[in-house]
Amino acid sequence: MGEAGARLTWGVERRLEFIEFRLFWEGGVNRADIIEMFDVSVPQASKDLTLYQERAPRNAIYDKSAKRYVASENFRPCFLKPDPHAYLSQLRSVADGILESSDSWIGSLPPYDAAATPVRGVNAETLRAIVKVIRRAEAIEIKYQSLSRPEPKWRWITPHAIGFDGFRWHMRAYCEIDRDFKDFLLSRVLETRGIRTGEIEANADRGWQEHVVLEVGPHPDLSETQKKVIALDYGMSGGKAKVRVRRAFLYYTLKRLGLDGDEKVRRPQDQQIVLLNPQVLAAETMSHGTED
Repeated sequence: MGEAGARLTWGVERRLEFIEFRLFWEGGVNRADIIEMFDVSVPQASKDLTLYQERAPRNAIYDKSAKRYVASENFRPCFLKPDPHAYLSQLRSVADGILESSDSWIGSLPPYDAAATPVRGVNAETLRAIVKVIRRAEAIEIKYQSLSRPEPKWRWITPHAIGFDGFRWHMRAYCEIDRDFKDFLLSRVLETRGIRTGEIEANADRGWQEHVVLEVGPHPDLSETQKKVIALDYGMSGGKAKVRVRRAFLYYTLKRLGLDGDEKVRRPQDQQIVLLNPQVLAAETMSHGTED
């Protein structure tokens, strides 16, 4: 069997995905792009482009004046499922300094900015200690500053997961003082000391293990045209979108979607969406277990 029909190695497949990424999102690709991204030789980059043409013969045309392959009118992805969320995540990661531009598959970054949020002060040593005990299923003693108490307090917790609510980083942990699973903000852990065997297993945390499905739809007081736009914004089908969320994150999700208050208080243009299945908000699901 020739190489055109042979099973591809992971490295070759990744480079073919990269070629297709550039063709789809930027309209073209050349050997230098492959060499720069994967640190391969000129002959290898040429071989990859040839192989791509053999596997997807209608997708790329060589533009002699531009000295690169450009996407044809008949382009159809073969190696990559174009994902707008993945593209935008890369864009945000580069803009936020999380990912170096040289490590991103985006060759030409479009201008980008985002609504500013304060940087949360998570201590590196604290995070290292928490990740370590999560990995080993151990308990750790932390000095935690809760806003419900004037002074910080030492407590034993058994963390089992890390979560992000869109603004702040939490750890999900069993608290030996309150005898319950709660969310603790990483930025409010002032000190750590002492590690021992954990008191309880992660699968006992029903709030983390169980999920609920929120059904949201356009605000009923919007015009039909406005409803259609909102349906497109939220990827709705049949007038609603389903959002699967852990019970432990229900409070944060409702807050972020603007569904944590009386929808009648805000203008329909501001509220935009409403919860179609409010029965999921039973009393036990609303207890988000946050150590404020």
